[in-house]
Amino acid sequence: MKSSLIILFTVLGILFNAQTVKIKRGIVNLEGIHVAKLSNKGNVYTFMDLKETPIYTVEFVDKSIVDSVRDSYIKLNRIYNQDKTLELDYISPSAFSGDEKSAAYTCVKSLKIIDERGINIKNLDELFKNNPKRKLDSKTKDAYTTRTKIDKLNITVNNVGEILSNGKPVGYFTNLPVSFGSEDTITDKTFVDIEIYDAKSKFIGKYITTTKQLKTAGGKVFTIYREISGRASILKFPTYKAIAERMAILDPNFIKIQEKVIVGEVTKDGIQK
Repeated sequence: MKSSLIILFTVLGILFNAQTVKIKRGIVNLEGIHVAKLSNKGNVYTFMDLKETPIYTVEFVDKSIVDSVRDSYIKLNRIYNQDKTLELDYISPSAFSGDEKSAAYTCVKSLKIIDERGINIKNLDELFKNNPKRKLDSKTKDAYTTRTKIDKLNITVNNVGEILSNGKPVGYFTNLPVSFGSEDTITDKTFVDIEIYDAKSKFIGKYITTTKQLKTAGGKVFTIYREISGRASILKFPTYKAIAERMAILDPNFIKIQEKVIVGEVTKDGIQK
C-alpha cells in the first residue's frame, strides 16, 4: 500500500511538471484550464486573477554590464504589498519564446506562484519572505566586479583628449583621429595607433583601430568590444571613455581610485581662521 502511494504521488508530480503553459488573448492556461490573466505595458507584465484583480508584476531587465557581458533577469513586485522588489532569474520554454511566454512559464515552473487553482498568494508571499538570491555565473560575477571598479573611478574624457577620474586629470590620448570632438565613438580605421599616457606622460598603452584591440605597455591585449543585442551578436564601436575605463582595469597602476578629501578648519598658531 505504501509503495503504491509513493508511485501515485510520483506520477502525479510528473504529470503536473509536464503541464503545458499556454497564453491566448491575455489568459494563462494550464492544460486548457484558465488560471490567470495578464496584460503588459512594454516590458512590464501585470498578472491578475480571473476576476482581473491585479496581484503582481514581472518586469524584464536586459542590460549591459561591461564590454560584451549582458545580464538579463526579472523584477518581481506585489501590487498589494510594495515594500520589496525581488530580482530573480527567469526561464523560457524555448530560445524563441517571447517575454510574455517566459513570464508565465517562470511563474508556473520556476517560482510556483501560479498553479491549477490560479495565482498562489501563499507561495508568492513566501517567496518574498525567503528573498531568494540569483545564481550568477562566474563571467557575470566578474563583470559586476569590474563594473564596480569602473564606477568608482568615474572616468570622463574632455574635448581635448584629457582623461579625468572624479574630475582630476589622470592621463590623456594622443594620435586622435580627425573625428575626435565631433563623435564619442571611434569609427575611423587609422594606421597610427591611438596612444594613452598617464598624467606624468608615461606610456600606458594603445588602441589599435584596425583590430579593435587594446594593448598595454606591459603586453596585455584585450579586444574591445562585442556587445549582445537581444539574441544577435554585433560588433560595436567603442567610446573614448570605454577605452580609458578598460585600460584602467588592464593596468591597475594607471588610475588610482580618488578618495574623497575632507578639508578641516585652517589653523595658524593654534588659532582657527
